Amino acid sequence: QVQLVESGGGLVQAGGSLRLSCVASGSIFSSNVVGWYRQPPGKQRELVATITSGGITNYADSVKARFTISRDNAKNTVYLQMSSLKPEDTAVYFCNYNTIGSRYNSWGQGTQVTVSS
Repeated sequence: QVQLVESGGGLVQAGGSLRLSCVASGSIFSSNVVGWYRQPPGKQRELVATITSGGITNYADSVKARFTISRDNAKNTVYLQMSSLKPEDTAVYFCNYNTIGSRYNSWGQGTQVTVSS
């Protein structure tokens, strides 16, 4: 099993920046995909960005050019650098781990990001 712990959320003004961290522990396979998802108030969870163990990234159109996902495999940590934040970025942000070629995936507990206008 893989356990995920997110951190770095908080309250920030529009135009500001935050960096989220997701630390993974447990049975981490070398081929995996880690993603950040978010769930705005009253809405469904949506994809923000993903990164494979090889460093291939994918972003939702709404965050391209503003958010950057990266990872430090030695530290089993994935980061989400968020810049030019907008009030519509307000959500609970979740980290997700998926083993490539397997149905196994794991979710973190989430971290709240609130962007004030």
